[in-house]
Amino acid sequence: MLKTRISLIALGLMAATQASANDQAEAKGFIEDSSASVLLRNGFINRDKKHDTNDQREWGQAFIGKFSSGYTQGTVGVGVDAFGLYAVRLDGGKGHNGGAGIDFFKPADGDSPTNQQNSPHNLARGGAAVKFRVSNTVLKYGDQMPELPVLQYDDGRLLPESYTGTMITSKEIKGLELNAARFTQEARKSAEGRDSGGLKSINVLGGSYKFTDNLTASVYGSDVEDVLKKYYLGVNYVYPISGDQSLTLDFNGYKSDIDKEYVTAAELNGDSNTIWSLAATYAFGPHSITLAHQRSTGDTGYQYGFYQNAGGVGDGGSTIYLANSYWSDFNAEDERSWQLGYGLDFGAFGVPGLTYKLAYVVGDNINTRTVDDPQGFGEGKEREIFNQFKYVVQDGPAKDLSIKLRSSFLRTSTSVRESGYNDDGNEVRVFVEYPISIL
Repeated sequence: MLKTRISLIALGLMAATQASANDQAEAKGFIEDSSASVLLRNGFINRDKKHDTNDQREWGQAFIGKFSSGYTQGTVGVGVDAFGLYAVRLDGGKGHNGGAGIDFFKPADGDSPTNQQNSPHNLARGGAAVKFRVSNTVLKYGDQMPELPVLQYDDGRLLPESYTGTMITSKEIKGLELNAARFTQEARKSAEGRDSGGLKSINVLGGSYKFTDNLTASVYGSDVEDVLKKYYLGVNYVYPISGDQSLTLDFNGYKSDIDKEYVTAAELNGDSNTIWSLAATYAFGPHSITLAHQRSTGDTGYQYGFYQNAGGVGDGGSTIYLANSYWSDFNAEDERSWQLGYGLDFGAFGVPGLTYKLAYVVGDNINTRTVDDPQGFGEGKEREIFNQFKYVVQDGPAKDLSIKLRSSFLRTSTSVRESGYNDDGNEVRVFVEYPISIL
């Protein structure tokens, strides 16, 4: 069924005929269109585990510098993108710095849950890519931070991930974006060196098309060498009801075919997974209410992210465009989950820049079988309460400075804990960011 839907969307993409304006013809020059910025990011995460003695806590200060040149004039425009990253450890967690969890600073002795070694005191990394543009098509080679449904770099910690390789992005037809990429190195967000993630290779192909102002669809596929093949379908539709009311429907689905060798190495129950979510959000004035359902089927859970030299997939720590992904991803084998969410924009009450989000997610029907215990531990269940306040300064010397306070309360059944899938815990995240524009 999923393949049929992908084929139908692909036919719709091919049917598009309206050309876009020629971006390269309007190029102003290498220096004239350049931009540079520095993001100051202070991040703190604390995870209080209720049954696992390996609590996690890290605090750090990051400096994220980015430079993007314009393109030289002519038929073929040439430019450069570059970034420089630096992070200072403010609190290594006094032994609670398990690298597989918060992952601000990778412990020197690896990602074992029992590892209690101190983190590095600081780390630095840089990268650059050369880019070529013809009309509305860009070819970029070098270090990049891809943002695609099947390869989404993680920027939810102190420093971002990055990948090294080649990517082509084409926007020759209005509303249509096509992407093709091959990356052969991954830089871990908590370590130095562009090949610190151990990636062999990942190939990506796909695109998105905006059928109308309110309807967008995306189809993507990826092939992670010696790990898995993944296919994605996404559809987003916004139905305007009135001037301050709308209904948004958002569908996201993944189908993964996992290589036999990876199944054995990762001790998975099987080699296939299909997972999808459908969210409906009703927005009225400053309020929004979300109802979502997510379902995982197949003979294992959804696999994504982390690093191949640590037993992970290697396709980006944010490659999970699903509705019910907060602290828990609710992506276990056979899991079904439901979400009730609420959002509020305090701008309507005289506090512009302040927003709040609340979500309650419950999951059940989890198959708790493992390779060692194929009979399982009984039906698994989990539930999470997610809260987040965010404030962005609107004007003055600190304009655009943002403060984000986030907490999650996760509770699981005994069978879930016994299977090793998840554990009870309370999480707190505090992020303060201040962007500074240089050019």
